[in-house]
Amino acid sequence: MASCFIQASDFEFPLEDIEETARRNGLLSIEIEFSRRCNFRCPYCYVPRQPDLSQELTRSEIKDVILQAASLGARKIIILGGEPTIYPHLLEMIAFIRDHGLDVEMFTNGSGISADMAGVLAAHSVRVVLKMNSFDEATQDRLTGVPGSYRQIQQTLEHLKQAGYPSDDLFLAVSTVICRDNRNEILPMWTWLREQGIAPYFEIITPQANAVDHPELEVSPADLERLFNAIARLDREKFGHVWEPQPPLVGNKCLRHRFSCLVTARGDVLPCVGVTLPVGNIRTTPLADILRDSEVIQNLKRHRDTIKGPCRECDRAAECYGCRGAAFQMTGDYLASDPLCWKNNRRAN
Repeated sequence: MASCFIQASDFEFPLEDIEETARRNGLLSIEIEFSRRCNFRCPYCYVPRQPDLSQELTRSEIKDVILQAASLGARKIIILGGEPTIYPHLLEMIAFIRDHGLDVEMFTNGSGISADMAGVLAAHSVRVVLKMNSFDEATQDRLTGVPGSYRQIQQTLEHLKQAGYPSDDLFLAVSTVICRDNRNEILPMWTWLREQGIAPYFEIITPQANAVDHPELEVSPADLERLFNAIARLDREKFGHVWEPQPPLVGNKCLRHRFSCLVTARGDVLPCVGVTLPVGNIRTTPLADILRDSEVIQNLKRHRDTIKGPCRECDRAAECYGCRGAAFQMTGDYLASDPLCWKNNRRAN
């Protein structure tokens, strides 16, 4: 599952840099799908079960996107999929990105990370976000759709640890979707990750693509509120991390629409994985022109003035606009209030 991992809450990007980037229509990061090919079948993934793999970007086209992003101020390239580790030119692309002075962050199911691969990732200081949804083998395999994936993920985690992850120089996170199948594991998983020095990146499911066919995975806004509050209390009392609970990310804020975008494997530019509104294509239009001229992109940058409904009047509106992906997927309006936010649900009731 590709995601929107932007750590605004711990100021990976200073807020003043975010504001300046928004004013100049620049970037601080960009997400790029190298390919949509994947060897897992996660029932919640935003990529369709049988994606169209024709006309995907060539290596030279991907490199050109990276250079365009760098010229707009991007400091980090976030590699999405599909599954990046089965992309045949992954190491070439990582070296290219690092040679141009940019950070690399990769979302991966870990299936292609051998001990040797882990060493190469460490040598390039790649920020790794490993997908893991459960400590229970049957649950994990069910949530990937692939028998044996639990053992594969655990082996990958061991390879990464042997390569030196996590450390001050080698960032490692675990990406987890909160669903009915694993909600009783969330607190112990969070505790274990904190104790291991691994960043927990937990998020709620955006109801799109495969997830639409699996409503049994959904957790109600009321239950999400209770869970977010419980995690916040645990994180504060046991680990000294203080943050305000708000969806869609646990302990993180999404400000990505002010400084980031997504380029799909076929060159379409999207605001994020959830707002599936192509605003241009890099094969026909320079990235700078797309970001400057897109009404959708500009509306999202100016969310305080453009967002609709109770989200606009929320006391957290300065630093939160809910999940734009959930709003778009559930209402058809990317500026609508977030239907999955428990505060909005209370107002509606």
